[in-house]
Amino acid sequence: MEIVVVTHVQETVADQGAASAHLGELAGLLCEAGLSARLDLPIGRPPSLHVLNPAMPGLEEHVIIERGDRGDWWLWWGWAERIAPTHELDRAVDSIRRVLGATPPR
Repeated sequence: MEIVVVTHVQETVADQGAASAHLGELAGLLCEAGLSARLDLPIGRPPSLHVLNPAMPGLEEHVIIERGDRGDWWLWWGWAERIAPTHELDRAVDSIRRVLGATPPR
């Protein structure tokens, strides 16, 4: 019984590390695109990304990440709508910028 618990904890820590890495990469791209992004790493809960448009501070959203049925990672809006898989971060950036009313970078 203890081995199962330890294995589950190790898998959970590994998943959180992978999820955080994906979100961190997305945060960098969003910042380059003129948005502000903060990685939230709450204890005991999945990581998420808080994104806002500094030109319009009222426009902000949370992006969450979840592993799909096939083991791939997906980015989601807080209202449970998929944004894009993590291997399509450019698509995710475009969608997030559009929702937050960001103008294209110059």
